[in-house]
Amino acid sequence: MRWIVKRALVAVLTIYIVITITFFLIRLMPGSFIEQMIYYYMNTYGYSREEAEMEVYALYNVMPREPVWKQYIEYMLGLLRGDWGKCYSTGAPVLSSLLYFLPWTVFLLSISMTISFVIGIGLGILMAYKRGSKLDSIASTFASISQATPNFILGLLLLYLFAYYYPIFPKRGSYSVMVTPGFTLEFIGSVLYHSFLPMMAYVITSIGGWMLGMRGSAIRVLGEDYVMAAEARGLKSGRIARTYVGRNAILPLFTSFAISLGYMFGGSVFIETYFAYTGIGSTIGLALSWRDYPLIQGGFLLITSAVVFSVFIADILYGVLDPRIRVGGAYA
Repeated sequence: MRWIVKRALVAVLTIYIVITITFFLIRLMPGSFIEQMIYYYMNTYGYSREEAEMEVYALYNVMPREPVWKQYIEYMLGLLRGDWGKCYSTGAPVLSSLLYFLPWTVFLLSISMTISFVIGIGLGILMAYKRGSKLDSIASTFASISQATPNFILGLLLLYLFAYYYPIFPKRGSYSVMVTPGFTLEFIGSVLYHSFLPMMAYVITSIGGWMLGMRGSAIRVLGEDYVMAAEARGLKSGRIARTYVGRNAILPLFTSFAISLGYMFGGSVFIETYFAYTGIGSTIGLALSWRDYPLIQGGFLLITSAVVFSVFIADILYGVLDPRIRVGGAYA
């Protein structure tokens, strides 16, 4: 139990540090939204600087000349109360705005990760059984290229090829504006159609890691005594692959699955922005262009929490799968 508490404290400390760094870094960005609004009132209505600041304070509850340290304390106290602030651009609460777009990102990432994981695991076992063959060589080369390719680079390539050059898939959006949202086949089909290219960008660039990881893990398991004993007993190769090799080789990859899902969540800004996909990533991209401080902070807090939580879950899974870790290893 103590090792879980340690990991939980590390997770909370990590989130706090990221929140603090994000808060101060954002305020170093030139051309804030509040400053733009102050100049807007000064130039449009002829307000003095003080009058424009009071107008901005009345609208956004932000005092431009308030010391940064005081803003920081108020922000942290607000987070403890569950108040993430209000968006400068829309006036809506930050938390509710992010939660509105969250399901779209979760849908895209979870489906993409599941597809790449399942296919990668299957191909990895095949590569392990065929190690040293031409098939293994070709698959390993593809996996290495896949693992080294950033998903946003592949996303741009897919967008150009299959949305502009060959207009097979839509250029932007999460679903067609001609379709009424609802739990209908038409709407679900439109969502899948619009999400196909960003989904492929995630799948193709992540499948290589699962292939190579499963190949290495399966090769280690193939050398174990119990696998050799099963082969000596004359068990069918398919049963050995499923029961002895696959089941034991896949265990270390479950923890990697949790970590990878968290990091994919963090990289969603680029993919969702390129495809104008409605999600957390594109929302943060727009917030950055608008200099919407509360929305930027809330977005990074949500992404940081997802990454840290996934790593925390992975740590717990490590301890569950291998009790030696929490007894005498890193968690002791």
